Amino acid sequence: MLRPILWPLLLFVYLILPNLSFAHLDPADPGMQWVAVRTPTKELRTKLVNLGVSIENVIDDMSYGFATTATLPLIEDAGLKLESSMLAKNIRALDFPPDDALYHNYERQMSFMGELADKNPQLVKVFSIGKSVENRNIWAIRINPDIDDGEKISAKPGIVFMGGHHAREHLSVELPLLLAQYLVENYGTDPTVTNLVNTRDIFLIPSVNPDGSEYDIANGNYRMWRKNRAQNSGARCSGVDLNRNYGFQWGTGGSSKDSCSDVFMGQNSFSEPETQAIKKFVESKPNLKVLLSFHTYSELILYPWGHKYDSITNTTDLNAFTQMAQAMAKWNGYTPQQSSELYIASGDTTDWSYGTLGIFSFTFELSPSQWGSGGFYPGAGAIESTFQANIKPALYLIDLADNPRRAVLNPETTLFYGR
Repeated sequence: MLRPILWPLLLFVYLILPNLSFAHLDPADPGMQWVAVRTPTKELRTKLVNLGVSIENVIDDMSYGFATTATLPLIEDAGLKLESSMLAKNIRALDFPPDDALYHNYERQMSFMGELADKNPQLVKVFSIGKSVENRNIWAIRINPDIDDGEKISAKPGIVFMGGHHAREHLSVELPLLLAQYLVENYGTDPTVTNLVNTRDIFLIPSVNPDGSEYDIANGNYRMWRKNRAQNSGARCSGVDLNRNYGFQWGTGGSSKDSCSDVFMGQNSFSEPETQAIKKFVESKPNLKVLLSFHTYSELILYPWGHKYDSITNTTDLNAFTQMAQAMAKWNGYTPQQSSELYIASGDTTDWSYGTLGIFSFTFELSPSQWGSGGFYPGAGAIESTFQANIKPALYLIDLADNPRRAVLNPETTLFYGR
């Protein structure tokens, strides 16, 4: 008889996504497995991640994610209950049509940004913040009518939105692109948008990991690739998890030293040109007060800390984070919580930007809520609905970029207060 926990997995594989192409993983991938492990507490989830498992979905007391074949016996040796596993290449991915222009590969991203800048030269600047492992530009969009390039420091308070840290999270790339388009198209006609654009310095970095994103879609069938494309010297496997490579509390838990793990932290903090580019860019803009990193999936609003279970000790900041997360959750329907309530994860973007620079930083885990609803590949129909759900949260954060603590100290002055 099948274990009860296998039924949801099999229903997803064989009934929910019939007649779809199979995902193809990296030929050098060491037998990556999709696993289901019973983990009723955050401590057990952290224990699982510390073994090198990349948890992608938590439902009740079960964690689902990716692990190498070599990790499977370690899970049970650690006293965790492995309920099921199967080769990840046998999980069907919800593939996008090859000619679907709604999702933007690297070339279409460049065309999109170039056209936006060409049509709105006084408002939009597009510039590179650095190069990837494979020498692709990491592009940024700046929306500021008072600045004529991407490098100058503005006196106006700033905010940065970014997506695409993880290659297979293509929906996270679409949100910054759509937000840039929305702000530009509504500038001059919508009083709220016009005021925000005139009084804020807005940056959007759609794809932090362009190499990984391109690799994930290169053969027309999703590889479920997460990391960048670093060829790790002396290591068995390629790629570094960029969202475990930032310097603040790097390597203190919730990441792996195994190069084959999906949460491989790298040989040292900021070892990767992509994270170096983000570091250099953010540090060069002292006016940045808010940062939002889009990821998929699970419909969560996460805030520091991720590297430890303890809360932020600054009571004003903690109250502001909590108030902001709860306000945004009213509009997008996501669950607001401290990152480590899921599990410990060190070396991520938001712990670094808040812990090192004091920037109020959030991670949005976008739609869908579960793997069975599409997971990393929810289809083109998810783009517009996910964007619409997050317009108010994005505008709210832009508004608060002058002083995020205003969310709790003077909440009546914030955009959409009471709505």
